[in-house]
Amino acid sequence: MIKTEEEIIRIRNSSLIVGKALAEVARYIRPGVTTRELDRIAEEFIRDQGAIPAFKGYEGYPATLCVSVNDQVVHGIPGKRELKDGDIVSIDCGVVQDDFYGDSAYTFAVGEVPEEWLLLMKQTRESLYKGIEMAVAGKRVGDIGFAVQSWVEQFGYSVVRDLVGHGIGRNLHEKPEIPNYGKRGTGMKLTEGMTICIEPMINLGTRTVVQERDGWTIRTADGKPSAHYEHEVVVRKDSCEILSTFDYIEEVINGK
Repeated sequence: MIKTEEEIIRIRNSSLIVGKALAEVARYIRPGVTTRELDRIAEEFIRDQGAIPAFKGYEGYPATLCVSVNDQVVHGIPGKRELKDGDIVSIDCGVVQDDFYGDSAYTFAVGEVPEEWLLLMKQTRESLYKGIEMAVAGKRVGDIGFAVQSWVEQFGYSVVRDLVGHGIGRNLHEKPEIPNYGKRGTGMKLTEGMTICIEPMINLGTRTVVQERDGWTIRTADGKPSAHYEHEVVVRKDSCEILSTFDYIEEVINGK
């Protein structure tokens, strides 16, 4: 679980490709675009960078991106569905380059989105950074989960408990699991050099989720929307270093 500085550099490089791929996808997010078209754009961009889509073929997953719209929490399979004005869409992307993985996710607004949904996105994103603040050597996994959970629950939101963050490196999913809920001072102790993905999945309504018939897509049981943000980080002695980036994505969003 502990990575050398050379390995961390490789993980960061893969993570930056993910951030740039999500930014490229962001250029085309608008009403009328199909989720399959967004997937094509991402795969083409990733391969042009000399990297490989990490999700495609992973345990049989058929696409480069996970594209989850509105009440779909995660693992939405790209297809013929067209994005509509007022949708929110979570896009999760992973790559592998030089034997190391990058993984990040961002939730986008499509056109004019209800204020209630925009607030869900804002506070979910904020909860990610609350969790990141706890990813410091000597803290515990439960400290991260408590930070995320306590932040979002004050707004009446709920934390998905069936899905968690994870370690990452030479494998897409490594130990430890990083739940988005928990008690302070519990769970595995965090050690300098651990690389993990923190990824709050927060629902406007119930925390209960169900799996669709495709065997992949997870959606909220009550049909209310869900937001999802993910950063890849490395645990340091006195702080947490974020290896992925939203900067490229937000440059595109702010420029639209």
